[in-house]
Amino acid sequence: MTRQVWSLVLVGLALAGVDRLGTSLLAQGPTPRATFQGHTGWVYSVAFSPDGKTLASGGGRLADEVRLWDVADGKNTARLQGHTDEVSAVAFSPDGKALASGSTDRTIRLWDVAGGKSLATLRGHTGQVLSVAFSPDGKALASGGGLVKQGEVHLWAVRSGQQTATLKGHAGYVDSVAFSPDGKALASGSADRTIKLWEVVTGKNTATLEGHEGDVTSLAFSPDGKTLASGSADRTIKLWDVAGGRATATLKGHAGPVFSVAYSPDGRTLASGSDDQTIKLWDVTGGENTATLKGHAAGVWSLAYSPDGKALASGGEDRTIKLWDMPAVNRPDK
Repeated sequence: MTRQVWSLVLVGLALAGVDRLGTSLLAQGPTPRATFQGHTGWVYSVAFSPDGKTLASGGGRLADEVRLWDVADGKNTARLQGHTDEVSAVAFSPDGKALASGSTDRTIRLWDVAGGKSLATLRGHTGQVLSVAFSPDGKALASGGGLVKQGEVHLWAVRSGQQTATLKGHAGYVDSVAFSPDGKALASGSADRTIKLWEVVTGKNTATLEGHEGDVTSLAFSPDGKTLASGSADRTIKLWDVAGGRATATLKGHAGPVFSVAYSPDGRTLASGSDDQTIKLWDVTGGENTATLKGHAAGVWSLAYSPDGKALASGGEDRTIKLWDMPAVNRPDK
């Protein structure tokens, strides 16, 4: 289900009087330390630069929007213009020099972060682009998207901008793509309710993970690459053993679709963002919901941990980006 379709579904729920807030049995977690404002539409994606000093965000409704923010003072330092429709995904290259953005205008753009200029426009998707991800070595870019009954996963050579492979098999929009930490595998999550694992070099589909009862909206590999987390419209998060291809845990507690999942840098905590307007932190080992963060006035679409694990960024339907201080347990030096 695309973001536009989700918009109509959520409006329908609101008109029907459905309670999207839910009730947490836990005490509310930390309040946001900062709120970045400036987007004129929903914020669909956020990403930290590798040095943690810059935050990128993508969104829009009536206008395309890619914005760069100074994390320290919250100032909007740049607006990158060129897309002709809303920006659904942003991702920094591993060296922090380039930013990729995917849009419902069916294109991907590569940007020079320092100069704010468009370096290339990648064309080849027949439907909207909903997710982008750089390989760990920065040489390849993966993108996911597609049409109602035909998902698309493309691989691109970053230097040349040429499409190097098309991975076929999904029967619905591909909402999320993620490279494994070693760069050898790619995971894709789809509206067909499945997750597929691909061998990057050959393009071979090595496994199909089934178990969600709704669209798979977000994916994240653990830092050690052994576990894959998936968020779904079925309101759950699943943890998968990558080697065995089986679900090892199902995390329940959200009162609405889960739109984003993100691992802390040390791999001990998983964050999830939902249409229920909350962010939940989970202890990965025990599957316990350790905190619920409240502050957004609408659904939370995207999450990203800072490289040092001290902060979590969230973007949402309320057109804002929020920064949250994270417990010391999430920090790599602990």
